[in-house]
Formats: sequence, structure tokens, C-alpha cells
Amino acid sequence: MLRRTLVKNLSAAAGIAMLGGIKTSAATPPAHTFKLRYAPHFGMFENLAGKDIFKQLQFMADQGFKALEDNGMTGRPEAEQTKIGDMLTKLGMEMGVFVLHKGGNGANTLAAGKKEHVDIFLKGCQNAIEVSKRCKTKYTTVVPGDFQRNLPIGIQTGNVIDALRRGAEMLEPHGLIMVLEPLSDTPDLYLRTSDQTYEICRAVNSPSCKILFDIYHMQKNEGNIIPHIDWAWDEIAYFQMGDNPGRNEPGSGEINYQNVFKHIYKKMKETNRDFIFGMEHGISFRGVEGEKKLIEAYKQADSFQI
Repeated sequence: MLRRTLVKNLSAAAGIAMLGGIKTSAATPPAHTFKLRYAPHFGMFENLAGKDIFKQLQFMADQGFKALEDNGMTGRPEAEQTKIGDMLTKLGMEMGVFVLHKGGNGANTLAAGKKEHVDIFLKGCQNAIEVSKRCKTKYTTVVPGDFQRNLPIGIQTGNVIDALRRGAEMLEPHGLIMVLEPLSDTPDLYLRTSDQTYEICRAVNSPSCKILFDIYHMQKNEGNIIPHIDWAWDEIAYFQMGDNPGRNEPGSGEINYQNVFKHIYKKMKETNRDFIFGMEHGISFRGVEGEKKLIEAYKQADSFQI
């Protein structure tokens, strides 16, 4: 986006409704209208919008982004969580995922079937319920932890299903959905493919246990992205992106995001469903120019024709 357009957009926000000292407006026309609801993270536009997260949020809305992701929401002060949720509402945006904090890192794994690990997970579920109310979201990311080399895979899967069922029972009354994310970060992780996650969601059998389909991770672990999306469609509740290699914005790697987004968009219309698309990736270029190119990359990926 040209600098004069940015100045115009920021100036247009002046004199409108205040939220805790931050000027917000859902009425200001965005610079662009996207077909899909892409969700940036705080920090993605700090060169263009400044380091203040609420000014960043206003900037995201001004550019046409309809959602926000914040993996670290549980680590923010409660008052800040509430303020973020309120500002999202005023801007006509939606909160996407935050990571359900279990504690214990890789040592805390549901596949092991240990009571102390399950207790930590369930405590995280209770905390996530309170966080979700403050920031006004219905999604929290869950990663079951590490693979256990001393246990058969079927036993591990049973342990994961049992724990997730207990978590889902807690979340269901509050409309909170834990989205299970298969990852490619390390081969030590238990959950790695979309079909494995589909099987677990079917077994848990709850509206509060669904799939987070991260296109970057699934390109690395299984490829064949569009067929896998179709196969797992009924259990997918959320998408994330990142191109491969590099885990940067669409168009920086090998994935044809315009075709992938077009396919998802058509399927959404056919099945009357909607999703948030989390921008969980880096940026190829630094500074102001890199952030401008990031916005243009999403305009290009979203420019598919139906």
C-alpha cells in the first residue's frame, strides 16, 4: 500500500469513538475487501502502525483484515485480554485462536496416559474458558504433546482420546472449541497428520474438539493439500497458513495459495460454513516495505475468481 494511502487511512480514524484512549471505528471503509477472514498476529505491522498493539489492531481493520490471532493471549493481563476483546467487537473483527497453555512443554503429553499430565491439561481448559470470555473467542489451540516410544501407538491414541473427551465436556457448555493442531516441528510430536487428527476427533465425538488445519505443517508432513482438506472437511474448524519452504507469507514458496483458497472458498459456499485463516508465519522482507509486501501478498492470494 502506498504511503499516502496509509496516511489517509490513519487520518480517517481521527475523531471517532474512543476505547480506553484508542480511537476505533467499524464504520471507516477498509482499504481492501478480502473474500476470506485472514487473521494477522500482533507485531506483523509494527513498522507501519507502531508498537502499540491497539494501534496495530486498528491498522489491521483499516486494511480489511477481519480477525486477529494471538497465541500468547493467556500470558496477557486480564484487563488487556478484555480490552482486546472489546476493541475487536467495535472494529467488527473476530478473535481467532490462542494456545491453551498446559505447562510442562514436551514433558506434558496426553499420549502417556499419566494422571498428572491430564490434570495439567484440564486445568488449562478451565483457564481457557475464562480467557475466551474476556477476549471473545471460541477457539483455543491444543497440541497433545510428544510421542511415547515405550507405548504402542494404539494405546497412546486411546490415552489422547480419553483426555480430550474430558476436556471437551468442560468446554462444550461454554461454546469453546479446542482445535487440535498436527505439527511438523519435530518428529517427536505425537500428532502429525490431518487423517490422524480426523480419527481422534471422530472418536472424541464432540463439537468442542475439531481440527486446526495448518497448511504449512501439512504441506511438510503429508502434501496433497486439497484432497486432505476434502477428506477431513467435516472435522476442520480453523485454518492457518505459511508457505513452504521458509514459513513466510503466501507466494514466497511452493504452495499455490490462490488455488487452495479458491477451493476452500467454493467448498465453504457449498456447505454453508465459514472459517478464520490464521496468518501464523513470518515475513520475507524486513521493515515497512516488507509489511507492505505482506499485505499485497494476501491481496494476490485472495484475488481468485469463482
